[in-house]
Amino acid sequence: MQVLVLKGISKQFQNEQTHFQALSDISCVINKGEIVCLMGPSGCGKSTVLRILSGLESADTGTICGSEGNVFDPVHTAMVFQEHGLFPWLSVYDNIAYGLRMKVRKIPNEQITQKVKELLTLVHMEEFANALPHQLSGGMKQRVAVARALAIEPEILLMDEPFSALDPFSRRELQDEVIRIRDVLGTTFFIVTHNPEEAVYLGDRILILSKRPSCVIKEIQIPCKRPRDLADFFMMQCVREVTRDVTSR
Repeated sequence: MQVLVLKGISKQFQNEQTHFQALSDISCVINKGEIVCLMGPSGCGKSTVLRILSGLESADTGTICGSEGNVFDPVHTAMVFQEHGLFPWLSVYDNIAYGLRMKVRKIPNEQITQKVKELLTLVHMEEFANALPHQLSGGMKQRVAVARALAIEPEILLMDEPFSALDPFSRRELQDEVIRIRDVLGTTFFIVTHNPEEAVYLGDRILILSKRPSCVIKEIQIPCKRPRDLADFFMMQCVREVTRDVTSR
């Protein structure tokens, strides 16, 4: 089932010093429960696509529709950035609970407590519920950021290079967590990455953008079963194909 359909999305930026077209005719479909990775040359507008979907930017032209063909509401998304964005004065528990407490329709405290406990268990952070962000490693902070995003039960979880600042071991752990969360919750992920290996390891599909003003120039299906092994010959071929497609545009 389709949860997101983008048709003809364009975006330009201008001020007194500069004027440029970032996106031109971005069109794609995201299906429920998919992990879709978005790649392209540096500066091509990948993050702008996510910002439009999250409501942080508005598109100049085009349409974004949801699962029933209605205009897509950014309230159905949550976003995880490269930097975790946790509130440094709040505990792990309170960071995860923050979005639930801010809802217009008040949620009973007992429901919030139950939800946060479930998410702490899901991301293996139950022992650190009372810790402050400065007491956590980079990987642990990103686990909390993912849990906080999942707390509001988004239709689509948007991730903007979420693991690029982590060491290789922590990065692989978090990649596996994304796959596990998708399998457990059925969450749909739309992930921006610069890393071809990460895209092939995570993605059910990879969308490749052209140089600015960008459009989707290629879609690559990754048919490999999970768990995936990047040392597998076919996987290595996929990585080479993605690398070639991104660097040649």
